[in-house]
Amino acid sequence: MTKKLVVGISGNLTRPSKTKAFISHIAGDVAGRIGAAPAVFDIEDLGPSFPPARRLGDLDPAARGIVEQFVNAGVLVVGSPTFKGSYTGLFKHLFDLLDPSSLRGKPIILAATGGGERHSLIVEHQLRPLFGFFEALTMPTAIYASDKDFADGLLVSEAIHARARQAVAEVVKAVGASRNVGLAA
Repeated sequence: MTKKLVVGISGNLTRPSKTKAFISHIAGDVAGRIGAAPAVFDIEDLGPSFPPARRLGDLDPAARGIVEQFVNAGVLVVGSPTFKGSYTGLFKHLFDLLDPSSLRGKPIILAATGGGERHSLIVEHQLRPLFGFFEALTMPTAIYASDKDFADGLLVSEAIHARARQAVAEVVKAVGASRNVGLAA
């Protein structure tokens, strides 16, 4: 049996990326708590076949492999930098390629980063509806971090760390509950 994955995906297009570092931190915490392996990607990892793709079959094997890990993961941690009040276009493009039922019931932690507090509702007004369409199990606690919450690319805000721990605890509980339901069946 292969070890379950916690997959993180960042909608950032630049490196180094605060968003990817943020997603990596959360995914690593979740993986450690549930005995899974973390794998974190950003849109750049999908390579040159991704932007023009109209369907999954248009992706090269490496990009398809990342998407397969994403869809088959036990838990997802998704996030995007805020760009003009929403997630990045290529972040959305990834989800445009997925079958609408592919994320049904999958536990997901939502996160976003932005330059300031005025974009903090991206997680509620942009990300949560997107994953609602997919009927995913988004955790009640979503996490937004602004530039002031980072120093040298690392998350330094204790308030944001606490919020991340809360979301991780929620997903750990959800994963445990789904395992218990599976055992009872």
